[in-house]
Amino acid sequence: MTKDHRTGFPFLEALQASPTPVVMEVKRRDAHGYDMLGGRTPAAIVGAYESAGAPCVSVVTGRWFGGSPALLRDVAALTALPILQKDFITRKDQIRTARELGASAVLLTAALLPASSMRTLVTECLLTGLTPFVEITNESELATVHHPEECVIAVNNKDIKTRERGAGDLGRSLDLLPAVRAAGAACPVSASGIDSPHTAAALLDAGFGGLLVGTSLLRTGSPAAWVDAMEGTRKGLAVR
Repeated sequence: MTKDHRTGFPFLEALQASPTPVVMEVKRRDAHGYDMLGGRTPAAIVGAYESAGAPCVSVVTGRWFGGSPALLRDVAALTALPILQKDFITRKDQIRTARELGASAVLLTAALLPASSMRTLVTECLLTGLTPFVEITNESELATVHHPEECVIAVNNKDIKTRERGAGDLGRSLDLLPAVRAAGAACPVSASGIDSPHTAAALLDAGFGGLLVGTSLLRTGSPAAWVDAMEGTRKGLAVR
């Protein structure tokens, strides 16, 4: 299936419409350098994600994780699902290139960007038809986000200063969720460090509109079973 360049903002629309709003990630290595593909091809991983009901796919092109722009291009040729490019985007030309490679959203890391750059890059994304996927770790970073109502705002549970090598602090997501919602974010997301279906279910139950999960899904034998377990846990939480 080839990806079409649809109008509108398909990444945000697909995430908001999904009953299982998990952005499922393709990355070659984890933060410690361990192989995440395990001999599988990107096609096999993307196919498993589609079977699991993924609304969107994240493709890590950053060199920390063994990525490259070619990986984004290859995944875009495999699926019609909207794709997030995860890398350190700091320039407008990178946004245009992401669009050309097949992305529907790009990562903007607030910790790396001055407020003026954040405004410029969010605006460029929206003009280009890409969803700004803005990653924050505190309220001061949230305050720099331009047009939050048109962005996915993701709380990163890990720390890029340590190359995301820690276990992650899920309490950060829960602490920041009220502020993210108050800012008018189109879709609050908890990202990274989500290590199990139970954890995922608890975060959705707390009020997140979506999750971004990489390592946990890549290590499981069946993304579909992972999602089923998450949904089963959510039903259990709903009847308590």
